[in-house]
Amino acid sequence: MDEQRIVLYGTQWCSDCKRAKQFFGEHRVPYDFVDVDSDHDAMRYVEQVNEGRQVIPVICFPDGRILVEPSNADLADALGLVTVASRSFYDLVVVGAGPAGLTAALYAAREGIETLVIERGAAGGQAGVTERLDNFPGFPEGVSGAEFADRLKAQAERFGVELLAAQDVRSVQSDASSHHVTTGDGSTYGAAAVLLALGSTYRRLGIPGESDFIGAGVHFCATCDGAFYRDRHVVVVGGGNSAGEESIFLTRFARKVTIVTRDPALSASEVVARKVAEHPAIEVLTDMTPVELRGDVRLRTVVLEDVRTGDRRELEPDGMFVFIGLTPNSELVAGQVELDEFGFVRTDMGLQTSVPGIFAAGDLRSGSTKQAASAAGEGAAAALAIRRHLQGAARGADLDVSGVLDETEAVAG
Repeated sequence: MDEQRIVLYGTQWCSDCKRAKQFFGEHRVPYDFVDVDSDHDAMRYVEQVNEGRQVIPVICFPDGRILVEPSNADLADALGLVTVASRSFYDLVVVGAGPAGLTAALYAAREGIETLVIERGAAGGQAGVTERLDNFPGFPEGVSGAEFADRLKAQAERFGVELLAAQDVRSVQSDASSHHVTTGDGSTYGAAAVLLALGSTYRRLGIPGESDFIGAGVHFCATCDGAFYRDRHVVVVGGGNSAGEESIFLTRFARKVTIVTRDPALSASEVVARKVAEHPAIEVLTDMTPVELRGDVRLRTVVLEDVRTGDRRELEPDGMFVFIGLTPNSELVAGQVELDEFGFVRTDMGLQTSVPGIFAAGDLRSGSTKQAASAAGEGAAAALAIRRHLQGAARGADLDVSGVLDETEAVAG
């Protein structure tokens, strides 16, 4: 093990261990995991730390600190994450630090709009955990998701954006004059405007090993990561239009694509299903579903189970893409702003929701393209719309909104 990395002593079945792993994963913090069920020396170490008791997780940091059963707040403090804002009221509060949220924040802050960004995980959103972005403008050689996220965060902070990490937003409430965002620690931040940039979540399989290999063999975006599998074998999980279309796209790179669906046939449209059936590089396995993923530092084995018989078989692909749908992260505002039939937030042409002063951009928004570049573009457009909203509110109330440019001033000045 690397002595400069965090070491987490725990078990595969421990819920607190899973929570700590998820926390480190969301914040892109490298760590080593030691399973005390299979390592007797590790169990003795855990007992030594706990004065004879078997209490997990035990998390050791490179500087010598040891945390036992830490909360997420304890982990955030140990990592030096800022979880409490410096003020109680801002011109703009952005909920979500993906490409849409951070782009909007830096555009707004650049114009003097006091901006707070609140994010439960690490900056960058889904783009931040993508192995590599090859299709984002301005990076001819591509850029890793982590580096892209770090650059975007640094750029926003350079313009004065305040960023809270490891904070869940519990509610967004509105009154006649302002909005109020309450976080998991009970803090409430007022704002003249709110941007919802919560994104969407790729539906996951929820099987053992899946979280361990995200970005290391497990992917959710063929456009983003397909090129890394040139002349290799990939598995695609899903049977709908997305799975079929993305499988066809992946054949531009992969020598073989194996589609795995739990249904007796593809549920994709007739046109897509026919294209899949006619493609020589695509194999379809029906009535099968992944039940476990195995590997070392990368995915090596996909264990499949026949949904009819229970029989199992193993595949050893170079990578796996999961296309079983997207879930918008809109629970926070369900019943408050208007949603479409799939749960995505509806906006007008100015990206404002059904509640005046609350805007939405990026993957959360109904009709968005679910691509990092377009999310960044929506973030910029949302910032300009928010600027106009704040100026109108200031004029209407005869108030001075700090730092907001006059309507006649050039945006790029």
